[in-house]
Amino acid sequence: MMRKRIIKQSSKAPSATDQDWLDLERLAQVEITSEEAGHPVESALTAGAGPGWLAGETGEQTIRLLFDEPQALRQIQLVFEEESRERTHEFVLRWSGDGGRSYREILRQQYTFSPPATTREVEDYVVNLHGVTVLELRIVPDLSRGDARASLILLRLA
Repeated sequence: MMRKRIIKQSSKAPSATDQDWLDLERLAQVEITSEEAGHPVESALTAGAGPGWLAGETGEQTIRLLFDEPQALRQIQLVFEEESRERTHEFVLRWSGDGGRSYREILRQQYTFSPPATTREVEDYVVNLHGVTVLELRIVPDLSRGDARASLILLRLA
């Protein structure tokens, strides 16, 4: 028997950017070096769940996802924002297939925020990773070693 359903005329067709994003709350534990009260890391791991993550201290920060079961990843989306000060940050994405005993770098990226014009960085990467047990995001919030704190608005995986 054919499976079918009625859709409304206003329903949009799926686009190439629509994804079945992973439910990170269900699939992984998260380790962080610090977080500011009111800006917990889980608000960056769930779209629309809050203001995003903000480090509780200055300097390099790490967000590490420890998957309960190995995952296949095909897309990584990151959104960073800085609305108050000019700074250049760097982030590194790494993954492990052996529970964190060894890592492979996916990418290293630098970006300069220049408020009020340039305040948002959106990164969307297509990847082909299998057997991922740990995904690590390391952020240096200010390459000039200023007192900026790392932040992340969104991290999604598919």
